[in-house]
Amino acid sequence: MKSYDILIIGAGSIGTPLAYNLAKKGKKVCVIEMNASTGRGQNRAAIGGLRATFSDPAKIKICAVSINEISHMKENHGIDVDWVEGGYIYPIFEEQTEKNLKELLKLQKSMGLNIDWVSADEIKERVPGIRPEGLRGGTFSPNDGSASPLKTTGAFYKLARECGAEFNFYEKVVSMEVKGGRIVSVKTDKETYCADLIINAAGPYSREIGEMCGVDIPVYPDCHEGGITEPVEYFLRPMVVDIRPDAISLNYYFYQNYEGQFVFCITPKPSIKGTDIDNTSNFMPQVVGRMLSLYPRLRNIRIRRTWRGLYPMTPDGFPIVGKTKEVENMFLATGMCGQGYMIGSGLGKILSEIIVDNSHEYDFILDQLTLYRDFSGDEMLK
Repeated sequence: MKSYDILIIGAGSIGTPLAYNLAKKGKKVCVIEMNASTGRGQNRAAIGGLRATFSDPAKIKICAVSINEISHMKENHGIDVDWVEGGYIYPIFEEQTEKNLKELLKLQKSMGLNIDWVSADEIKERVPGIRPEGLRGGTFSPNDGSASPLKTTGAFYKLARECGAEFNFYEKVVSMEVKGGRIVSVKTDKETYCADLIINAAGPYSREIGEMCGVDIPVYPDCHEGGITEPVEYFLRPMVVDIRPDAISLNYYFYQNYEGQFVFCITPKPSIKGTDIDNTSNFMPQVVGRMLSLYPRLRNIRIRRTWRGLYPMTPDGFPIVGKTKEVENMFLATGMCGQGYMIGSGLGKILSEIIVDNSHEYDFILDQLTLYRDFSGDEMLK
C-alpha cells in the first residue's frame, strides 16, 4: 500500500493547483486521475473566463485570489498562460435587472471588487457594434479577464511536480475501505493507497466517489456546449455576458481571446442532464442566433469547431467545500457548477492555508459552502 499525507482524486481545474499549493507547503501529495493527463476532463471544455463578479462572499473571495494567481503567473513563475485583463460586461435591457445588479454592487464593492454601473454609451464604446436598442447600461469589472485553461493547468502541473507532487494517470478509483469513521484505504484499478486526508476533486464523478465511503454528495452533471471561431483582428476586450433568458436558454457569453479567436457558450433551458459529451446539432442555431441579435458584427466570422463538457451542478449553484461528518478524513472540493477553472487557482491556495496552516481567515467560505447547508438558495450570477 502506498502512503501519503494527502491523496487527491482528480487532476483537473481544482486538483492540480491544489496539489501544487499543498506540495509547496511540504506535504507528500499524490493525485489520482482516470484520464491520460491533467485537464483531460472538464478543464479542456472551459472557455477561459476569469471573474470575481459573483453574488456571494465565498465565490467573490475565491475568484479574486484566482485572478491574482493567474494574472501573475508569468511574473512569478515565468510561464505564459495567455492572460488578458479585458474585464466583464453585463449589458442590461430590463429595468428590474438593472435594479438587481445595482443593489448587488453594494456587496461586490464591500468585498473589494473594482466594479461599477456604466452607461449605455460606455458599453457601446467598449463593445463596438453592440445593438443599442433598449440598452440601459450595465456593470463593468475591468480587472476580470481570461486565460488559457489548458496552459494554466499545465503550468500548475509543472509547478506541482517541481515541488514533489506525484501524479498517477490512467487510474480509476474503484473502492474505499472505511473503519472507525476513517478511510483506511483507497483502491484503484492498479494500486492501493492510504493517506491522512483524501480530497474528492472528481468534478462530475464526485458523487460516485462519495458513495464508496457512505457520503451523499448532491452533485449532478449537466451538459453545456462551447465553440470557437477563426482568429481575426483584435477589436473586443471584455467578456460580454447577456443574462436575459429566452425560450431555449438562460444566458450566453462570448469574448475574443489572446489569439484573436471568439469563444462562446450558452446555458440551455431546460438543462441537459447526464454525462454525454458528444456535441450536437442544436447548439449552433441556438447560440449564433442569440449572439448575432446582440452583436451583429460577428456575422461573417467563420466558426472553427464546437465541443461539449459537463457542469458538476449542485441544487443551489454553489460549490461544496469542506470536511465530511460521516468520514473524518474525507475533504470535498467539488460541485463547481461549470466554474471550476475560475475557482480552482484561488481555491487551491486558500485550501492549502486551511489544511496545512490551520488558518481561520476563510471560515466564512467553509461555512457557506458546507455539504450540510440548506440547498434551497440560488446563485444570482451563475
